[in-house]
Amino acid sequence: MDKQFLEAGEIVSTHGIQGEVKILPWADGPEFLLKFKTFYIGGKPVEVVSSRIHKTCVLAKLKGIDTPEEAIGLRGQAICIDRSQVKLPKGTVFIADLLGCRVLDDGGNEIGIIKDVLTMPSSDVYVIEGEHKYMVPSVKEFVKEIDVENGLVRVHLIEGMATDAN
Repeated sequence: MDKQFLEAGEIVSTHGIQGEVKILPWADGPEFLLKFKTFYIGGKPVEVVSSRIHKTCVLAKLKGIDTPEEAIGLRGQAICIDRSQVKLPKGTVFIADLLGCRVLDDGGNEIGIIKDVLTMPSSDVYVIEGEHKYMVPSVKEFVKEIDVENGLVRVHLIEGMATDAN
């Protein structure tokens, strides 16, 4: 079952004297977080009074947080979003939904599970662990099918993707 709340960033510091928090986004970019009127911190909903982009981060004014002293108490906390408030473009999935998916090669052999997804400038890279550890770029040439409903990803492997093979 899909998790309802997904981690989307971390409060890394405060900003100004009004109690704003600076959020480092874990999404595709800071613009993504501007869409939300409610964040979830520690499992509790917190209303977003205002938010704006500042360099690669988001500055947000949260309801009930009015001083830098109150804001500093949130540093290190994960910001979660409600998945039901997001409509993903066709063909995209949440990274959280990929983690733990079984991975099959061209021959239908299970090669492992996705343990991590590295966000790189040119494309994401799936870290697959099984008998070997694989690093597979998330591009059409190598990722042939993603079926998160069944927890399955099919990939085309080439020489060099197994990072620990002899």
